Amino acid sequence: MYAVIRCGGRQERVQEGQRVWVDRLSARVGEEVRFDPVLLVDGDRVMATPEELAQISVTGSVVAQRLGAKVRAMTYKPKTNQRRRWGHRQRYTEVEITGIG
Repeated sequence: MYAVIRCGGRQERVQEGQRVWVDRLSARVGEEVRFDPVLLVDGDRVMATPEELAQISVTGSVVAQRLGAKVRAMTYKPKTNQRRRWGHRQRYTEVEITGIG
């Protein structure tokens, strides 16, 4: 059985016991979080309508708050001495899926 959840503007395919990185959540380490399922597949049965998904919830526990890889970039315009370096480091929350049902 697996589910597709919506989190942070993206969709993620998850199974029970799997660890996923999602965009930063305000939950602390050890707290339970709930996700809205978009699709649930249980063997041959596929549930995708809002009426069927209203009864289902996907839960997980927060394992850690992490930082992603550093992204560095530079803009440059020739002959004008115009240069700019910048960087970004995305924040993620690592969640272990504890239940689908």
